[in-house]
Amino acid sequence: MDIFTIEQLAAQQAESGRLYLEFLRESSLSIGLYVLPPGGTDPQQPHSEDEVYYVISGSGQIRVGAEDSAVAAGAVVFVAAEVEHCFHSISEELRVLVFFAPAEYSLRKG
Repeated sequence: MDIFTIEQLAAQQAESGRLYLEFLRESSLSIGLYVLPPGGTDPQQPHSEDEVYYVISGSGQIRVGAEDSAVAAGAVVFVAAEVEHCFHSISEELRVLVFFAPAEYSLRKG
C-alpha cells in the first residue's frame, strides 16, 4: 500500500524544480502533482492517454480544445487523449493532481 500527502508531494515537487512530479506509476495508471505559479505558462502538449485533473488549490482557467472554463479547488476536468489543452490566466498558484490512464506516454508512438 502506498499513502501520499499533498504536503509531502508539494515539498518533493518544489525541491525538484520542475512543474510536474510523477509519484505513482503502474502500467494502467500514473499520477502526478502539477504546480503552476500565478501568471505562469503551461507548456504541456497533448498526451497520448486520457487524463483527469483534480484541482487541489488555486484558481485559473483551462482551455480544452476550443473551450475555456474557470477552475478552482474541487474542480475535476477530463481531457481525452490527443486533445489540445492548457491552463492559463492563473491568478492563484494551481496545485493539480493529474491522473493518466493508462500510464503517461505508454501509448505514445515513436
